[in-house]
Amino acid sequence: MTKGRLEAFSDGVFAIIITIMVLELKAPHEADLEGLRHLGPTFASYVLSYTFVGIYWNNHHHLFQAVRHVNGAVLWANLALLFFLSLVPFGTAWLGESGFQSWPVAIYGVTFLLAAVAYTILSRVLAGAHPDHAMLKEALGDDLKGYLSLALYLAAVPLAFYVPQASCALYVTVAIIWLVPDRRISKKLASSPHAPHE
Repeated sequence: MTKGRLEAFSDGVFAIIITIMVLELKAPHEADLEGLRHLGPTFASYVLSYTFVGIYWNNHHHLFQAVRHVNGAVLWANLALLFFLSLVPFGTAWLGESGFQSWPVAIYGVTFLLAAVAYTILSRVLAGAHPDHAMLKEALGDDLKGYLSLALYLAAVPLAFYVPQASCALYVTVAIIWLVPDRRISKKLASSPHAPHE
């Protein structure tokens, strides 16, 4: 089957996730800047989550540029990724409203850890669905940033129960690592005359 419906559905889910998150930003009752000060943690958690969701959307787009078709395994792997990302608005709201307390910080990290694992599985399943697609396998290659991110999440989750601010700093580090999109696939597409086109 072609990849068009999967991409369209995924784009819709990404858009809904962001919409739900922004709806959690409630306007203050006070009509002065002091009212905005209380929104600081909520707004900070929103900015971080918006960045993460944008990173996933960007890399998801790059990943599917390299393929023409998908199979049932790819559909399920993609649904697993979207499931974990759909939990982000809950984690974001709890993180902000709690003022970055231990349990919300840990659950926030678990959510993104599971999403990272799901994305890794999705990329491997896509490669497996295209066994003759040497360019895709070569482009995915050694996923150093992916494995580093998983390690940082694994460190941040238990750390949240001791120094939650340090866990948040690790989450920000992961976001910074991925702010430049994963260009392995784009580079291979640009250099290959046989690459699929949009």
